[in-house]
Amino acid sequence: MSNKQKQTKKLLLIASVGGHLTQLLELKSLFEQYDYHIVTESTPVTKQMKDKYPMSFLVYGARNNPIRYIFKFSFNIIKSVGLFLRERPDIVITTGAHTSVPMCYIAKLFRKKVIFIESFAKSKSPTLSGRMVYPIADLFVVQWESMKEFYPNAVYGGTIY
Repeated sequence: MSNKQKQTKKLLLIASVGGHLTQLLELKSLFEQYDYHIVTESTPVTKQMKDKYPMSFLVYGARNNPIRYIFKFSFNIIKSVGLFLRERPDIVITTGAHTSVPMCYIAKLFRKKVIFIESFAKSKSPTLSGRMVYPIADLFVVQWESMKEFYPNAVYGGTIY
């Protein structure tokens, strides 16, 4: 699709590495209709993806070392502000997890739309990132009907896969 045919809204897609990013990339046929930018954590695998997608990277921040995680998470918040200001998206779309929460709040500060898609892996309990973003999301999508118990205003969208 040429740039002239693309929709006018700019999307920022953000997800942690692994299953969250895999789910986000399942939406490729939708997000490629727009001007978009992907943000994820820097790993050898994601760095190779930069040839295929417009991407930026945050520091990989596994939570197994709480002290180190606090510093990485704080750095990622500052970097997220810079990425948001550089990309100037109209809509932030995320499948989680922790990496995406600050970007969602930054988007709301700038009065932009936030779409959160709760993880396919969660059918009986909410994720921490989902609970944190639910109050500010403009659209909150669950992939299992059972999750409406935790997110009553969510939209059941079926599975991404």
